[in-house]
Order: sequence, then structure tokens, then C-alpha cells
Amino acid sequence: MVDKILKKLYVFMIFLFLYAPIIILIVFSFNNSKSRGTWDGFTLRWYVELFQDRQVLKAFYNTILIAISSSIISTIIGTFAAIGIHYMPGFSKKIVLNLNYLPVLNPDIVTAVSLMTLYRMLKIEFGLLTMLLSHITFCVPYVILSILPKLKQMNKHLPEAAMDLGATPMYALWKVVLPEIMPGIITGALMAFTLSIDDFVISFFNTGHGVSNLSITIFSMARRGINPVINALSTLMFGTMMILLLIINKRTDKTVKERG
Repeated sequence: MVDKILKKLYVFMIFLFLYAPIIILIVFSFNNSKSRGTWDGFTLRWYVELFQDRQVLKAFYNTILIAISSSIISTIIGTFAAIGIHYMPGFSKKIVLNLNYLPVLNPDIVTAVSLMTLYRMLKIEFGLLTMLLSHITFCVPYVILSILPKLKQMNKHLPEAAMDLGATPMYALWKVVLPEIMPGIITGALMAFTLSIDDFVISFFNTGHGVSNLSITIFSMARRGINPVINALSTLMFGTMMILLLIINKRTDKTVKERG
């Protein structure tokens, strides 16, 4: 009995430690005071001001635009790259996998400076395009690593059986392989989306004049004090992501039940 109580208390303390900062942020998004240390009454003022703040809204628009674009493109590239790597012979596969691990293990600052140097050498104008290309570059390896386990779990004879029954390689890929690895593709896309929204270092080094995302905007605000509208925006983003995760989990559970 005591062991069960201690285990539950231990789990509760871990989750409290993880989510306490988010809970505080949500609570203070309704605080009437600009101070983040004192409570001065309930208000929706910061939510109203959020939709009137052009700087924050523009940064949010850039963030979502780049996150959606980079996650879609990196998921497409990563899916076909993972399938290619999976069917490669032993030694070549090990080399390519190790090359794929390098961007993941590399510090962000090294990747950021490397990409910045490359763009300068190619004389590409810094702006939204360079930021998008940078996000795609560092998201692709994570997508590949999310999909490869699903390819290993898949019965390797399924595509062969489909082609023996008259399916073309592309039809077998579309109707057999992709549905089998779809959970990995969705995981990779969500990871790419989250990484893109969260990134600061790579975005900071590879953006242009007048182009910023939320992380850069918040960093610039930190010097003179963060506007409480950021708390409101973070609360809305957190709530939206929670709803999306609940929907995805529900659909996944439904798919598993349908497959028995």
C-alpha cells in the first residue's frame, strides 16, 4: 500500500515539475498586472491586445507559415529518404544512417553558422526563404528517424506480394507501404512542426531584415521586458496543440480497434 502511494506521489511530482511553468504562464495570461510576480485580478485584456499587436501577429504568421511549409516538405523528403535507406544494402545503409545522425547530434549553433556561410557563399538573399530552407534541413533527419522503426516493423514481403498480384511499384508504395508506416509519418510531421516552432538559434542566424518568427521576437522583447500578450499567445498555442494531440490520439485508437 505504501509503495503504491509513493509511486503515485513520485509520478505526480514529476508531472508537476514538468507542467508547473506552463500552468503559471496560463494563469498569468489572465493577470491584470504586467508584473509576472504579483496577481492583480482577472482580465482578458492581454487576449484583446494580442489581436491588435501587429508585430506579434506578423511573427506568429511567419512562424506558422514556416512551420507548416517546412514540416510538409521535410516529411515528404524524409519519407522517401527513409524508404530508400531501409532498402539499401548493409554497409551503405550504415554510412547513410551515420550521416543522418550528424545533424541530430550537431549543436544547433554549428548547423546555424554552417547554413549561414553556405547562403553567403551562394549569394542567396537572407529572408523568409533562407529560414524555410534551414528549417527543412534540420527537420528532415528527425522525420527519417521517426519513420525507420515503422519500416522495420513492416512485413518486408507485403510490397513484393502486392507486385506479384499485378501492382506497379508506385501503386504498391501508395497502397501498401505508406499506409503501413503512416503512424511514423504522422509522428515525424508533428516532430518537424514542433521543432520548427521551437527553433531560435538556426532562425536567428538565417533570417533577413524585417523577417522574424516568435522565438526571435520574444528574444528581442526580453531585453526590455516581455509583453504579457506573449503569455496569451502561448496559452492559445498550448491549448490548440493539446486539442490536436487529443484528436490524433483518438483517431489512432480508433484505427487500432478497427484493425483488431
